[in-house]
Amino acid sequence: MKRRDFLKMSSQGVLGTSMLLSGSMAVSAQDTPNVKKTRVAMIGVGGRGQGHTHTLSSLFPDVEIVAVCDLYKDRAVSAAAVCAKNQTLEPKIYADGPDRWKELLEKETLDAVIISTYWDSHAAISEAALKKGIYVGCEVPIALSVDECWKLVEASEKYKTPCMMLENWSFRQDNLALLNMIRAGLFGDMIHSHCAHSHDCIDHWFFSSNDGKDRWPAEYLRKYNRDYYPTHSLGPVLSWLDINVGDRFTEIYSTASASLGINAMMKRKFGPDHPSATETFKQGDIVTSTLKTAMGKTVVINLDMQLPRPYSNRWLVQGTLGVYDEEKGSIYLTGQSPKYHEWEPWTPYQEKYNHQYWKSAAQGGHGGTDYIELRLLMDSVQNKSEAPLDVYDSVVMSAVVELSGLSIAKNQPVEFPDFTKGAWKTRKPYFGVTG
Repeated sequence: MKRRDFLKMSSQGVLGTSMLLSGSMAVSAQDTPNVKKTRVAMIGVGGRGQGHTHTLSSLFPDVEIVAVCDLYKDRAVSAAAVCAKNQTLEPKIYADGPDRWKELLEKETLDAVIISTYWDSHAAISEAALKKGIYVGCEVPIALSVDECWKLVEASEKYKTPCMMLENWSFRQDNLALLNMIRAGLFGDMIHSHCAHSHDCIDHWFFSSNDGKDRWPAEYLRKYNRDYYPTHSLGPVLSWLDINVGDRFTEIYSTASASLGINAMMKRKFGPDHPSATETFKQGDIVTSTLKTAMGKTVVINLDMQLPRPYSNRWLVQGTLGVYDEEKGSIYLTGQSPKYHEWEPWTPYQEKYNHQYWKSAAQGGHGGTDYIELRLLMDSVQNKSEAPLDVYDSVVMSAVVELSGLSIAKNQPVEFPDFTKGAWKTRKPYFGVTG
């Protein structure tokens, strides 16, 4: 498509998702003066927020970032400079205070807000935006307690405003291809899934790699023992197993190992005299959660972020006709795999069942998943339609945080809330459904 044709279609409002996801057609908002802009505010512009700011301002000609907000003024100024470089409007800056986001929501006329703040403020900011009828795109997890989850559901329903947690691993190419296969019936009836977030993060997420001093998430390792980061694990599993759209989680039972990894890393890297080398941390190194569903499926989730290891999500899904193992890069399908009970490579299946979202070259962070989820979210804002991941899926993933901690403390299963209030029985699959 020629550039002038692209601009013409944009100004007429007929440029749909499939066209905007075509990859290499990244144009500056400065080049599209007639496009009706979606007005967006960025709340939290540290590392993750800066990435979203760059993606939206440089690759989305129909989006205008009108305000940026952060606890630290230098971050907000830096994000505003990125916007000024890529779009005609220089955004307003709200900084130097924990509550400046409240002022932003009061003063600005917004279509959507992207929230990338510290975990403990996600739910409050999201709820406040929903009450003003502003679409929410919030980083993970969107809530830290079941009570916060319920408040988001109630606000989204009451004010009829979509709320989406930005779980980018739900939009990975391999996970969406697998979803296509499951919906085509190649795995038969779904039975079980395993998933994990296996990512050695102690010396960069939680503590400084230079001197081992605390970074902001370190407090969670001292205060809690739970699966504090379940969404990258569980995100794609929800759609594979029809959670909230034909089935739901009914209970969760979580256990935690001893906490030795943090002390071992501190001793190894900073010496035995480092304060955290002998400190007692509540957070176990490995948390294993088993979830049951109303329709008899099971899910196992591992949190594994404190011990040395390469990155892996260890996704595995099994049905009555076959099994897929992401870590092996392998698949076996009864009656289709060439050798009886032997693995075959996954890649040909991913190519054959490639999802519509990935029909063209990807761009942006995390292999293109960030671009795709943001593009789909902006389309829903413009079309006044449901978000690509809805509030029910967003809170189900996040509820695991508190529920796993409760189960560990009680050493017994705990009930999983039905955030759909029974609607899961009749709701139809929506995630990744195209045309």
